[in-house]
Amino acid sequence: MTTERPWLKQYRPGVPAEVGELPYETAADMMIDACQKYQTQDAFVNFGKAMTYQQLDEYSQQLAAFLQAHFKTGDSIAIMMPNVLQYPIAVLGILRAGMVVTNVNPLYTPRELKHQLNDAAAKAIIVIENTACTLSEVIEETGVQQVITATIGEMIGGLKGSIMDFMIKRVKKMVPPFDLPGAITFKEALKQGKSLAYTPVKRTLDDIAFLQYTGGTTGVSKGAMLTNRNMVSNVTQTRLWISNEIVDGDEIIITALPLYHIFALTANCLTFCQYGAKNILITNPRDMPGFVKELGQHKFTVLTGVNTLFNGLLNTPGFDQLDFSSFKFALGGGMAVQKATAMKWKEVTGVTLAEAYGLTETSPAACMNLIPMSEYNGTIGLPIPSTECQIQDDDGNPLPIGEAGELCIKGPQVMLGYLNRPDETAKTIVDGWLKTGDIAVMDEQGYFKIVDRKKDMILVSGFNVFPNEIEDAACLHPDIIESAAIGLPDEKSGEVVKLFVVRGSEDLNEKDVIDHCRANLTGYKVPKLIEFREELPKSNVGKILRKDLRPD
Repeated sequence: MTTERPWLKQYRPGVPAEVGELPYETAADMMIDACQKYQTQDAFVNFGKAMTYQQLDEYSQQLAAFLQAHFKTGDSIAIMMPNVLQYPIAVLGILRAGMVVTNVNPLYTPRELKHQLNDAAAKAIIVIENTACTLSEVIEETGVQQVITATIGEMIGGLKGSIMDFMIKRVKKMVPPFDLPGAITFKEALKQGKSLAYTPVKRTLDDIAFLQYTGGTTGVSKGAMLTNRNMVSNVTQTRLWISNEIVDGDEIIITALPLYHIFALTANCLTFCQYGAKNILITNPRDMPGFVKELGQHKFTVLTGVNTLFNGLLNTPGFDQLDFSSFKFALGGGMAVQKATAMKWKEVTGVTLAEAYGLTETSPAACMNLIPMSEYNGTIGLPIPSTECQIQDDDGNPLPIGEAGELCIKGPQVMLGYLNRPDETAKTIVDGWLKTGDIAVMDEQGYFKIVDRKKDMILVSGFNVFPNEIEDAACLHPDIIESAAIGLPDEKSGEVVKLFVVRGSEDLNEKDVIDHCRANLTGYKVPKLIEFREELPKSNVGKILRKDLRPD
């Protein structure tokens, strides 16, 4: 069942169903073109410091020249930083040097970091000083030849930057001691690169641009090989979808999700750079009061995030007092957008929270709701141009409309495969279809709805129970802030549902939760066990980790 896209004609006049010939040969070309087109526009802002597109162009070329003097085309260069001004410089610098960007989560443990650096055969790493101690524990066991350290205040510059770094290091003690012989600073690398010759490198659409590692929830993380074709295609697909709502040079997008995550990397950095947008980099979105204060300083037009981020903002004092007059759309991905969150978001901001769907393996966008949306619809939207989606059974057979099965995807944004893992690649890409591991259904209009992750499904007395549905229903209760459902073994029913709850009122008890769920769910789906928690375990981007709630 290949989905056709008549809705594109109905809702998006003039938008082709296919991408056609790509406008750029590489992701680097795409970013360089934006830098030259919007030279005087602010590209990225962090802690009040703005960097223009022209400065991004100059700094990235300096970094590229430095890298070319030490490494060869195709080498893997790692970035291990939060959202700071050095990040986009590093991404473009590595790409225009003809090398491969390997994004690393700064929260990694030494074991996780060692695995990724070795798996990617990283030759160098650009690391924020705050987490350099992790690198120092394992660097001797890796092939890393050059370390470039960065500080949060370094590119802010002036007295403000110096004070920030002093406070971070000396007062707040946020930089544990580290020993990295031969390391140089980010600014020193730029300085050296400025005096070196830069040589433009010819790369093709089929060359790898990014090694983007999956979360490793089912084992060690795997490196998705994302080519220039994947990245340029996905940016082009997204632009075809949203361009009616975007004004070149006028957009201000809030980048709270980390740029090392595929969602923010492609959507915020690569795509919105094409519009000459101003990216507001939020270094620590977990500091919700600080985040809200930063939002108050900008007439932002676009915000991307995950459900927990939106929910956190809604529960932070002062958010409802912000000026939303310029706000065009909010895009949720990474996890299911819950109905309760979407309803409250619309009430507070006046903007519908639109859900999109993607994976690391799809660069990431595959499906998206129409922008703007009038009302929340509980779906991940429609396949974007040049994308085919199909619901398959366990044997790979297509299923009819309305029947739940595994969502499978075809399109130019689907990864080349997993680095050094042909067996895993063969299991994931079958007959050209990327098997997502997500259970979904498609309706008569071609909209897809994610039911849940295949591995998270709970089996109660022979019935399939999906945690997303339970969590969505639970969070309709005004005193439930967050929830997570898992299955536990049971002699009678095979499994029973246990619900973990973060409550907004101490008056809420187990009976209240169960009664509320019973009023909103079929009997076998109602949780039998309730546990209240102060907080739920989350990934680096705020996705709730059900696996960490299961007993060992």
